[in-house]
Amino acid sequence: MSKILFVLTGADHWTLADGTLHPTGFWAEEAAAPYEAFKAAGHEVVVATPGGVVPTVDKGSLAPDYNGGQEGADKVASTLASMTELQQPLKLSEVNLDDYAAVFYPGGHGPMEDLSADADSGRLLTLALESGKPLGVVCHGPAALLAATREDGSNSFAGYRISAFTNAEETQAGLADRAKWLLQDRLVEAGVDFQEGEPWAPKVVVDRNLVTGQNPASSTPLAAELLKKLA
Repeated sequence: MSKILFVLTGADHWTLADGTLHPTGFWAEEAAAPYEAFKAAGHEVVVATPGGVVPTVDKGSLAPDYNGGQEGADKVASTLASMTELQQPLKLSEVNLDDYAAVFYPGGHGPMEDLSADADSGRLLTLALESGKPLGVVCHGPAALLAATREDGSNSFAGYRISAFTNAEETQAGLADRAKWLLQDRLVEAGVDFQEGEPWAPKVVVDRNLVTGQNPASSTPLAAELLKKLA
């Protein structure tokens, strides 16, 4: 049995361009589906957040509309309730990568608020990338990649093929014109090779030890790719 580190946002809001605080956190399915897959495969999950704060779930992500109906919503809520690890997160600054076989970042708009500029997370991501350990990041989770910079100022993920939540999806979700910045734009500026799929359809991109997913629907296939790398 291996230990897998889940790095979650500590933010419960996303500051929009006009200063409005949009309630958010982590996206339920993006934590719950991989958690179930990893636990079913016999792995242990450890959660870390900035400052060790208990992470907030985006209440919108618990709605039946986002989970294929009420049954799916109930299943995700049940999984989150069973994730006792969420109540006892480590401080991200105190994490030792050597303790883990893989690292996983779920999304939600929360990472746009805190992980996008979190130096501890940025260092961890750079170390994970260089270690060759499986590293999975999904949806808005790749906002954290923006904080992963080298001494010369370049981004550690420049040149890597990745996917993440797209401008088209943010537009269809109704928040693009209210955002301070868009994730796809920033990642392209950082030098990544952005791979855009159809809005809301599963898309997973594997480049060396890095596995990224475009949206919530990509979280289950992303977890499967990570498990292949752990086999």
